[in-house]
Amino acid sequence: MPSRQKGNSTSRIVVVGAGIGGLTAGALLAHRGYQVLVVDQALVPGGCASTFKRKGFTFDVGATQVAGLEPGGIHHRIFSELEIDLPHATPCDPACAVYLPGETQPINVWRDAEKWQTERQRQFPGSEPFWQLIATLFKASWAFQGRDPVLPPRNMWDLWQLATAVRPGTLVTLPFTLMTVGDALRAYGLGNDDRLRTFLDLQLKLYSQVDAEETALLYAATALSVSQLPRGLYHLEGSMQVLSDRLVSALERDGGKLLMRHTVEQIQVENNKATGVVIRDQKTGETWTEPADHVVTNVTVQNLVQLLGENAPSGYKKRVDKLPQASGAFVVYLGVEESAIPAGCPPHLQFMYNADGPIGDNNSLFVSVSRPGDGRAPEGKRTIIASSFVDPLPWWRCHDYAAMKAKYTQEAISKLGQFFHLTPETIIHVEAATPRTFARYTARDQGIVGGIGQRIPTFGPFGFANRTPIAHLWLVGDSTHPGEGTAGVSYSALTVVRQIERS
Repeated sequence: MPSRQKGNSTSRIVVVGAGIGGLTAGALLAHRGYQVLVVDQALVPGGCASTFKRKGFTFDVGATQVAGLEPGGIHHRIFSELEIDLPHATPCDPACAVYLPGETQPINVWRDAEKWQTERQRQFPGSEPFWQLIATLFKASWAFQGRDPVLPPRNMWDLWQLATAVRPGTLVTLPFTLMTVGDALRAYGLGNDDRLRTFLDLQLKLYSQVDAEETALLYAATALSVSQLPRGLYHLEGSMQVLSDRLVSALERDGGKLLMRHTVEQIQVENNKATGVVIRDQKTGETWTEPADHVVTNVTVQNLVQLLGENAPSGYKKRVDKLPQASGAFVVYLGVEESAIPAGCPPHLQFMYNADGPIGDNNSLFVSVSRPGDGRAPEGKRTIIASSFVDPLPWWRCHDYAAMKAKYTQEAISKLGQFFHLTPETIIHVEAATPRTFARYTARDQGIVGGIGQRIPTFGPFGFANRTPIAHLWLVGDSTHPGEGTAGVSYSALTVVRQIERS
């Protein structure tokens, strides 16, 4: 990677949004010699990977696990360039324990590849050819991704970066570019394997926002394989906040500035080129225009169109308007006594229930449990965070928001009580977040989370580019390839930094 202070020190860059994507872009640009200002409307940096504290407990707001810490992983690469230490973390093994409806024994997604192969062969007899296809596509796609292609390309330099990343081994993926996971299941005679499909639906929804029938196969190959060695998912010591804190320290060390509690109200455009942003100080109400040579936006595509207003290109706006409804999240945060946690409980679990209920579009919960001594709870106590994807619109249209929130909370605790020992004596703190909560604290349109569904028309080569139709205006975060998660948004940030340097 380039050495420090290589960039143009007179170039002014404003980064809108201090989520992991925005902080990564800002820190890298400052380290490479640019003048950087990062602006965010929230109280603390980190976006959906930030934290909050209650009664001695520390709760991760949204993201609860990290990929890309291994040597050569995206966080490892970026932290190495920034000359800051990676946070302490422990591998998640299993990455997730998945409970299917009516079953009391989980499907454990083990980190060891052979152990996971044995597990899936036992759980899903006859499915191994499908999993071997996933492994083959992942190997080729991962090697391709490691050569830093720009997807989707928007000019000749982008196209050249894409072309130079292609190798003969990459070509194995081409026949599968327009296939979904559902297509692959049918091709291997597994289309009617409801148990396998339910498992895939649960796992893919976490990463791709959509089920197996709609998820692009090439995207799924990575989502279903990244948790195995030599890669893996990690549980951070302390909290997820440590990622953003270290990026902020690097940003400020290299001369960049961070303004929290400041709202960017408009992106200014002249002659189809971004020239600055209008910023409002939430405390004083003061408004001013901050000029910029480049504007990097760590926001949703929906928010980007709103920030551009009448300057939003009509074709771009139409594409955003036609996107399927994105998901929101309902999250329950519990602070509990140690006795509430069953012995041997893994750090991440996923449940799907037979009974009808309000929790989630597919009636499922993804659960993260803190570990003893990991900094998230006082001694003898633990945290449980349970989240489910929901349609955000009913939360904005309901007549009694408090009653709806209470109903979801009670239902979630009831479901969790089937696994955890939850009683009035073991529950110390209860709090819930809805799409309206996420909209308030992250300013994401409608409180949507997790990015754009990775369907064929919106994944990888067909997704939203980092390079927008407006010159010197860039998009990072979970609306861009490769999508949701701290690893994905960090890769999008690195891509934008490379594109800015080239421009």
